[in-house]
Amino acid sequence: MSISSSRETCLEVKNLKKYFELKAGLFKKPNILKAVDDVSFSIAQGETMGLVGESGCGKTTIGRTVLKLYEPTAGTILYKGQDITALGDKEMKAYRRKMQMIFQDPYTSLDPRKNVMDIIAEPIRFMDLRQGKDVGDRVRELVELVGLKPDHINRYPHEFSGGQRQRIGIARALAAEPEFIVCDEPISALDVSIQAQIINILEELQARYDFTYLFISHDLAMVRHISSQIGVMYLGDLLEYGQADEVYAHMLHPYTKALISAEPIADPDLAAASQRIVLEGDVSSPIDPKDECRFCSRCQYAKDVCRQSRPRLKKAGDSHYVACHLV
Repeated sequence: MSISSSRETCLEVKNLKKYFELKAGLFKKPNILKAVDDVSFSIAQGETMGLVGESGCGKTTIGRTVLKLYEPTAGTILYKGQDITALGDKEMKAYRRKMQMIFQDPYTSLDPRKNVMDIIAEPIRFMDLRQGKDVGDRVRELVELVGLKPDHINRYPHEFSGGQRQRIGIARALAAEPEFIVCDEPISALDVSIQAQIINILEELQARYDFTYLFISHDLAMVRHISSQIGVMYLGDLLEYGQADEVYAHMLHPYTKALISAEPIADPDLAAASQRIVLEGDVSSPIDPKDECRFCSRCQYAKDVCRQSRPRLKKAGDSHYVACHLV
């Protein structure tokens, strides 16, 4: 499933599933946690797809699975037309350089025993990218590229603020000279003023190097700002998907409407005039879920058909898809 674009497709995911077995006890069959259940999307080269949803909806699992940090249960992952779904660690090494990740927590994602030089140099040395050239020159170049000073390379992670640590994490991802980067909530642990700086760095790098991003976040305003297309996740299911402007202008799924209504509004007059949609009801369990709409237990519009079968994504416009029986 793809959104129209004149550019080459960088990543295409078809019917991706990632299930986890949960031990249920002696002599009992294990329960199945369906973290990602039949998700499809594609991202064009040089563009950004934003993935939003509540905690536990499967956003990070998608990011880790497309990078093959988790082995997919089913489905197909195509990177620039090449099927990498079944590749082992040895075959994936060539793709590790092209596909990197910026982690959520800058406080735990950096090895406290290594200084900045060793942290950033590790992927360069592991992938043998300098071919005899001075690794230190490349590290200093990357450090300056993300807004740090050359003398920072001799310091350790505990000597930096959260924003500076995230810059180090970005530099480490860039060290492998990637084409596609999963940004796993890279700003959620940072102060608001620092968040804007990190977003600016990501946008500048994309403009300069034509990076493709899968941007995972809770921050709807930031996702709207940085993304060319948006996917809305709920309990492992992709409920709405399309061009960012189209999704925000013509929200179709009740969950998307509720999610966006909760977005803070800076203008007090507009905030007073807006109406927050408060979801009621219990969240369905992702463990061995029923064949029904995952959102029906909290949807005020739910009908019998919503409880009888699970809706699939269907086209609702030139660049807009929605999974809802009532649309």
